[in-house]
Amino acid sequence: MKNLTLFFVFFLGLQSYSQTGTQSTSTLQHDGKTREYILYVPQSYDGQSELPLVINLHGHGSSMLEQLFYGEFRNIADTANFIMVVPNGLFDSGNERHWNFYLPNGEDDIGFLSLLIDEVSSQYSIDQNRIYSTGMSNGGFMSYYLACNLSDKITAIASVTGTIIVTQLGNCNPNKPVPTMLIHGTNDPVVPYNGNIGFASVNQVLDEWVSILNCSNSPTVTQLPDIDPTDGCAAEHYLYEGGTNGATVEHYKIINGGHTWPGAFIDIGVTNHDIDASTEIWRFFSQYNSSDLLSIDEQPQGDSGLIIYPNPSKGTIQIETHQKVDKIDILSAHGKTIATFTNIQKSFEISNLNNGVYFVKIETEGKVVTRKVIVQ
Repeated sequence: MKNLTLFFVFFLGLQSYSQTGTQSTSTLQHDGKTREYILYVPQSYDGQSELPLVINLHGHGSSMLEQLFYGEFRNIADTANFIMVVPNGLFDSGNERHWNFYLPNGEDDIGFLSLLIDEVSSQYSIDQNRIYSTGMSNGGFMSYYLACNLSDKITAIASVTGTIIVTQLGNCNPNKPVPTMLIHGTNDPVVPYNGNIGFASVNQVLDEWVSILNCSNSPTVTQLPDIDPTDGCAAEHYLYEGGTNGATVEHYKIINGGHTWPGAFIDIGVTNHDIDASTEIWRFFSQYNSSDLLSIDEQPQGDSGLIIYPNPSKGTIQIETHQKVDKIDILSAHGKTIATFTNIQKSFEISNLNNGVYFVKIETEGKVVTRKVIVQ
């Protein structure tokens, strides 16, 4: 998707879209660089109620302004009442904007997007349990990277025409379930549906996330109505249910679809018009909040032969078990891992923690037991 083509796209968009919310462009300093972003706030925002936040990421060679119109969410934000941020990636060596999830010494876009969430949250009332990321192509790849590496802030993600790079398969360990949606055309010439030497196939991505979320391997498949028989493609919907704490994986398979955003108001290649990607993405996002996804099922104290005490504790936790303790993770009440202990000798210090509720995840000889601990 190149800038010259999309100049016409957002020119038409400026003429065709009448917004009711407030749109502004701002900057943020990160790693000595000035980063830009567009913020869209619905008219309903009153500063009293916390609203969800949607991050909308452009593709390689595109920009925040082009993505604003091509992956259009503003009309949905107006009625569903969420705030949207559409940031700019930095220029790569080929002088094209991109998101870095593949160069170890490249731009710290994870850090930037994390800081951007904090920045918007400092200025607006944001529901921290309902922060979502979506994107086109390179922005879809970045959304998956956020799910793996910023899961303490990201609730759910959706990718349009983006997958995962092959070298990152099997290396994703989010600290909570992150529901995912993947929308992809079978004739995508840029990110092939069946993958290539660098990009994982759609089926590989689905398999990985079904495994991560503990969903059923047998999806419910629905052939969607061919609403627009002239668009040259059709759509199938795959729903993988039964994941941890209700998490799901969804996939829209666009038969004969290209490297395009379904429902976009202008066709750049074979574009499906049987679904509207933005509408389906928000439907998917709106099901989830992190507080539900973070629910940790505790086992009764006596069922594993493992006991921890005292509880509440003022500084030291003792472990009573006949098994070797391999690892202990301390999780916040929101599910974020804040400390890890190895080589445990039946006790560990927690005196540095603030008062509150924590979860202690204990690994013993291949088994994992979770206990709730109160620190006083």
